[in-house]
Amino acid sequence: MASTKSSPLCFPLFLTSMFLFLQPLVSSFSIKEATVQDLQLAFQRNQLTSRQLVEFYIGEIHRLNPLLKAVVEVNPDARSQADKADRERKAKAAGSLGGLHGIPVLLKDNIATKDKMNTTAGSLALLRSIVPRDAGVVTKLRKAGAIILGKASLSEWAHFRGYFTPSGWCARTGQGKNPYNISQDPCGSSSGSAIAVAANLAAVTLGTETDGSILCPSNNNAIVGIKPTVGLTSRAGVIPITPRQDTVGPMCRTVADAVYVLDAIAGSDSNDNATVEASKYIPRGGYKQFLKIDGLKGKRLGLFRNEFFNVGDGSVYAKAFERHFTTLRQRGAVLVENVNASKYLGVYNTDTNYETLAMTAEFKLAINSYLKELVASPVRSLRDLLAFNNKFSKLEKTKEYGQEYFLDAEATNGMGKKEKAAILRLAKMSRDGFQKLMKENKLDALLSPFSSASSLLATGQYPGIIVPAGYDSQGVPFGLCFGGLKGSEPTLIEIAYAFEQATKIRRPPSINNS
Repeated sequence: MASTKSSPLCFPLFLTSMFLFLQPLVSSFSIKEATVQDLQLAFQRNQLTSRQLVEFYIGEIHRLNPLLKAVVEVNPDARSQADKADRERKAKAAGSLGGLHGIPVLLKDNIATKDKMNTTAGSLALLRSIVPRDAGVVTKLRKAGAIILGKASLSEWAHFRGYFTPSGWCARTGQGKNPYNISQDPCGSSSGSAIAVAANLAAVTLGTETDGSILCPSNNNAIVGIKPTVGLTSRAGVIPITPRQDTVGPMCRTVADAVYVLDAIAGSDSNDNATVEASKYIPRGGYKQFLKIDGLKGKRLGLFRNEFFNVGDGSVYAKAFERHFTTLRQRGAVLVENVNASKYLGVYNTDTNYETLAMTAEFKLAINSYLKELVASPVRSLRDLLAFNNKFSKLEKTKEYGQEYFLDAEATNGMGKKEKAAILRLAKMSRDGFQKLMKENKLDALLSPFSSASSLLATGQYPGIIVPAGYDSQGVPFGLCFGGLKGSEPTLIEIAYAFEQATKIRRPPSINNS
């Protein structure tokens, strides 16, 4: 079957001159670091069009992506989508005057789009495959009027291929680079989404997380990442690891931008049963109403210094977090420290990695199901993927970056007794650990640095929001994470937004000016 897919990241030869021509058109408005609200206001004031905005981002991708490796493909239809948005805005069509309408979005390349782009999880094995439909979150983005700008790179197969594959390494693009220090880890697996939005290659981006894949790259690239409650956003059409933990979330430069995206993508989807149950958590009126400057007032925040914030006395991290603890208190939060941490965290200390045990079997079932549903594909099973990687080992460097997770998954035989027991154990650990911690101490959120609490949140299907908190001695960013119980996004948004507004840590990477 002939494919309609575009070739990876193909830029017109005249792009640079076009980009230079466009600069005077947007000179009265600075696009770099502009928020969704800034962009919408510029649209309303006729300072900017969606077409100009798309051209700007394509120009920046053309300029910086050869170094950063953050973008896999640019959507060949992005300009036409922008023109459509401009026409709708001019006609004052319903829904065209706010939100994500006319805003370019980059998607992690494991989120399916039924268009001229590929959906590959960063692997050469899925080039020219054809998906049956848009992913659920893409359908919602299109309905909101967003422009699908392109696909962001990722740690190949969402970092679930080989034990020793570096974060940010993608067979289709190579090694993604941290824009704050290109020699340092961008973290994965949603590395390209984080790099791109940090370096102003897109207005907003989407990532996915199974365990740490939104929180960690957000931490390392000075952006805001929201890992939603599992099922709050649809996973239909997303190349899976495990439906039990997979979630799709915003990765943006500000909390407000991330909330605009969450409002657009949250909700039920008939192709993902988990969304039916989780939709009960969505508040009437959406999430924007929780962007409160005084959102820290009265919030009880759990602080386990020794367990999470043991970052070295006098270190840049320690000094920054102590300042932030003071700020949290000054803004009305109560930091709860007199808690027996071992009572709650001790339940997670086991000799067996139950998460990996369950996930390995779940991945085989989930990926085989995904591949079989494709309209066309060079591979139809995990076994096919293993054969592909072996055949193209030199091209994909599989000798160096192996496929141990694939091999482990292929060796499983469905959900047997030990896998089912592992899932039950994980659920019990979450109930006796994080859930009891939060309820018995009446906490609104648990504080953690970096993405150090990602496994607690992942295995329990809990949400988390990470916000920039500082920069280390090498200029690499780090963040402060707020985690809560299922459906606690409104409270976490209040906390994260108030913290962000009180600190305003984020600064753009110097690479933007190079």
